[in-house]
Amino acid sequence: MGSGHVLVYAFDVFMQLYTAEGFRERDAAELIMTNNLFGLEIDKRAYQLAYFAIIMKGREYNRRILSKEIKLNLHQFIDSPEIPNEYFERLSEVSPYSHELTTTLLNQLTRLLDQFKNATEIGSILKIEELQQSELDQLNQFIGTFENFSDMDILYQLPEIQTKVISILDITRVLMTKYTAVTTNPPYLNKMSSNLDKYVKKNYPDVKTDLFSVFIKMNSNILIDSGYAGFMTPFVWMFIKSYEELRSFLITNKSISSLIQMEYSAFEEATVPVCCFVIKNAKTEPVGNYLKLSDFKGGMTVQKEKVLEAILDNNVGYFYQTNQNNLIKIPGQPISYWINENIIESFSADKKIMDFGISRNGLQPKESARFIREWYEVSHININFSIKNTREGTYFKERWVPYNKGGAKRRWYGNYDYVVNWYNNGEEIKALKRNGKPYAVIPSQKYYFNESLTWPKITSGSVTLRYREPGSIPADAGNSTFFKSKEDLKYILGLMNSRVGEYLLKVLNPTINLQTSEFASVPIKYLKESDSIMYMVDKNINYCKEDWNSYETAWNYKKNPLI
Repeated sequence: MGSGHVLVYAFDVFMQLYTAEGFRERDAAELIMTNNLFGLEIDKRAYQLAYFAIIMKGREYNRRILSKEIKLNLHQFIDSPEIPNEYFERLSEVSPYSHELTTTLLNQLTRLLDQFKNATEIGSILKIEELQQSELDQLNQFIGTFENFSDMDILYQLPEIQTKVISILDITRVLMTKYTAVTTNPPYLNKMSSNLDKYVKKNYPDVKTDLFSVFIKMNSNILIDSGYAGFMTPFVWMFIKSYEELRSFLITNKSISSLIQMEYSAFEEATVPVCCFVIKNAKTEPVGNYLKLSDFKGGMTVQKEKVLEAILDNNVGYFYQTNQNNLIKIPGQPISYWINENIIESFSADKKIMDFGISRNGLQPKESARFIREWYEVSHININFSIKNTREGTYFKERWVPYNKGGAKRRWYGNYDYVVNWYNNGEEIKALKRNGKPYAVIPSQKYYFNESLTWPKITSGSVTLRYREPGSIPADAGNSTFFKSKEDLKYILGLMNSRVGEYLLKVLNPTINLQTSEFASVPIKYLKESDSIMYMVDKNINYCKEDWNSYETAWNYKKNPLI
């Protein structure tokens, strides 16, 4: 719940609902504080601020609220304490239940407390196992029978233990309750502590990529039927492969009611690519409302104006209504809400790039400073520029070979900048070890030195693709596709360097990181004019090759074209 900003806003919303139903403001304030607002927090100071904010909000509407000793449903997580045997013995002594039931309740309490050992680290994603709501009610009654403390109880600090146990039961009730509405700006964290990382992988294996994705799934599952969950998160979950299982879960089980994709710098304090969206816990509303505000710069003021414009006029160009069931037809199920039905049909009916060639990541030597150089940093006679295929690249006398490292934004041809030490079939790179295991990543070696279509893994804006001549080893930052025929390579290179190709790639992933699996999923439709297309591709490659070799930084430089 953080410091309570969302809760304070929700307070005013509830006040409008109550007064519309005829409640007096002072009565409504008390009802809201006790029945409608719930929150959990791991940080003590944030919890204190939220508690204070809600109390003061209640005081705004009811001047006597401070004298009523109202207990809010806001809680700070605590770890289960080390509980002495004397506490359990005293519970057993004062229990009004049979020996058998008392033993059962003590076992349930012990198991529950064990789950709270790292609660301050795990927080709201804590899963309560092997406990039903009725059993929790009985545990509360059971603990409540321990009301009077002897001097010996005080000596053993049993009253303090009792207070902590009651707090844990209160937190457990909040965790087990189903809600009509849940809203959060969850933590964005993909490098977790050891305890948290183990817990997430065990309990949320399908959404373990980032903590915010865990919250999306967890909060979507604590709703009543047809309840709503609202989130503000990074929008990478909508497209990147590592969040594919999360997307599948939402599309298959929930309804994306509305989504606003914001401009990168919408929050002026920090450049964070975020989206705000609402999930309905039902499959009854597959058609959702989407706003694409990524083109509107100017901070939150402009973003707010555009949202209000779209509410008043659904014909604005950045408002979309999409049936999420159509997204299932697109490989990886990206939330590409802006695409039309013809494109969706193409993904269903046409062949993909993967049907024409193999898309692969490249070599990661790990110790780049040791194994990678710009080509002019080493002796020219110690570089082999003439390898034509993988077989020829197995053994050769030179130490260095061309290395396709991605490079600057450039279409058709170019970025022949680097070489890599691949002497004796990469002997030194393969010898690298870390913790006794191979350290370098050497995927798909059988494709090394073959001609390919290549693109930089990290892009800024549109993706630029190039023809790569035989003789290079692909790098991890220079992803490559190796084709069965040169004709397919040229045709697909021409298509993907067009606006059509750019559009299709943005459907699959509009972020700046284009993976090989996404590229391989692009649909391809061969046109009757394919010969003329390949002729133009050849011309573009040759023009760009001449341009590249006209600079002294090119290893095939002969002379300046102006001479």
